[in-house]
Amino acid sequence: MNQLVNGEWRTDTYETTNEEGAFERGETTFRNWIAGSDVPDHVDAEPDERFQPEAGRYHLYVSYACPWAHRTLLARSLLGLEDAISVSVVDPWRGEDGWQFSPEKDGCTPDHLHDSDYLRELYVEADPDATCRVTVPVLWDKEEDTVVNNESREILRMLSTAFADLGNGASLLPDEDDDATVADVDEVITDIYEPINNGVYRAGFATSQSAYDEAIDDLFDALDRYDDRLADQRYLVGDSLTEADICMFTTLIRFDQVYHTHFMCNRQFIHQYEDLWPYLRDLYQTEGVAETVNMDHIKEHYYTTHPDVTPTGIIARGPDLDFEAEHDRDRLGGEAPTPDAAD
Repeated sequence: MNQLVNGEWRTDTYETTNEEGAFERGETTFRNWIAGSDVPDHVDAEPDERFQPEAGRYHLYVSYACPWAHRTLLARSLLGLEDAISVSVVDPWRGEDGWQFSPEKDGCTPDHLHDSDYLRELYVEADPDATCRVTVPVLWDKEEDTVVNNESREILRMLSTAFADLGNGASLLPDEDDDATVADVDEVITDIYEPINNGVYRAGFATSQSAYDEAIDDLFDALDRYDDRLADQRYLVGDSLTEADICMFTTLIRFDQVYHTHFMCNRQFIHQYEDLWPYLRDLYQTEGVAETVNMDHIKEHYYTTHPDVTPTGIIARGPDLDFEAEHDRDRLGGEAPTPDAAD
């Protein structure tokens, strides 16, 4: 894999799998927290007073193709933060030079802040001696002229808490009147990460049969378990759509089109599940969700960016899914994020 080493871009600097052939995801680098954020118990950090939550001050760098960046786009949309936080979108194709800006390409934009050619230039701007992978999403502070954070789960929580007064009044976390708690949301996000969110990558990038088999067993055991869970509740936690559903959605929406084929997660399609499939359609049809899904970018990225997995770069055509089909999940109660009536 390619990364920055002391501020210089280098190729083949580290392996993505260990000696047993199991995929190992690297740690993200920038882990600052916006002032006013609710920092989860599992995170060893404190909000930084340098980074005040102000409309127009922050910028997101994302890829429509990336499930981790997609989390932040979903939160921005559902919470009505489009006017408060601006966005630049990289090319879905990622070559040896990493994520790049291709404004001439449909769905892509220039780097609206620095007119960079490559995302790595922003990392070096923030830290001239950076030694790290260059990933999306990136939350950039225009005033401090630096990266605040590039860990999707942490940016998601900051959008839900520190920026709560800058959006439409909707919430992605339980409030004090709910039976569920924020801790319950964190528990589910943690529970689905390794077997499902990261599990598809563990399967797709495995270089030994044993590592692949273990990843597939973990993945489908977890999917089966959550399919059962969703049989009698509309959302993953409590009676409302939360961050946990966002984290599940960005994997499920890519599953049948990409992970099933490209990453060999082919024991079963999501559209063959009795409850995960209508659950996915329910989330997709929630106001503010569908417009964050760019399936052309998703498919181009995965099928053309991983030559070790699909060396021909041919983009698989199917399946043809109707995400707008009726789902009948309303019968279970619960509600999507609801903007304040005043807005």
